[in-house]
Amino acid sequence: MKDVMQLNECWTDLYFMLHYQHEEKISHQAVRIMQLLEKSDEIGIKEIAAFLGVSHNTGSEHVKRLIDKKYIEKFRSKQDERRVVLALTEEGRFVLHRNTSLDEDKLKILLESLSEKERKSVLGAFALLSDKAKSCF
Repeated sequence: MKDVMQLNECWTDLYFMLHYQHEEKISHQAVRIMQLLEKSDEIGIKEIAAFLGVSHNTGSEHVKRLIDKKYIEKFRSKQDERRVVLALTEEGRFVLHRNTSLDEDKLKILLESLSEKERKSVLGAFALLSDKAKSCF
């Protein structure tokens, strides 16, 4: 349990110190929807509602707001033309990056302050955690 707490504290420190300044007004739910679209294929409102744990109507309202902001778009599935799927627009990708990623300029400065051995160790640890997370869930 101590390791979990330590990792969480380190992660929140990193994000707090190195995140981009948020310029867009966007809800946490909207960011989660956009992350789901970025990480998955062929996502529709049904999957979004299930992911958020909300009704289909509520999921549809969230999607409508994101479409109105031009962060996502809908189109017909290539596998099944009867199905409507959603995807991020270029603007949506930009907004998502600014709301979930670390500021690349700040990160570059930080990484350049590390020795080559430290940099490889950090990158290796994050790659390992990322791979394990993808295979666990």
